[in-house]
Amino acid sequence: MSSPSLPRLVLILALVWGGAVVAQPQRRQPQDFQTRKELTQEEKDAAKARAMGNNLSGYSKDEKPKEKPMPWRAIGLAGIIFMVCLPFAIRAYRGTVKEMATANTFGAQDHNEDEA
Repeated sequence: MSSPSLPRLVLILALVWGGAVVAQPQRRQPQDFQTRKELTQEEKDAAKARAMGNNLSGYSKDEKPKEKPMPWRAIGLAGIIFMVCLPFAIRAYRGTVKEMATANTFGAQDHNEDEA
């Protein structure tokens, strides 16, 4: 069986899509336009406040920003972690310095090489 060509596929697609469009129920007719009722000044102010996030303050009011408390728990936890890790860091530093000192010395030989 040969594969259908592109024009045939486009024709079938157009027929199927057109049939679906014709088979749709009738759409409702647009209703008569009704004008919006006029808002009172209070309703306008309330709508403006909602649009601006209900966070309005007058220009004359001086609001101080809320101060965040000091994160003592986080500082204490960082201190404890530092105190636990400090001995291991010192041991690693001293071992590295010792290895580098023996490696950088001119004419120094490692005793492990002599035994091998």
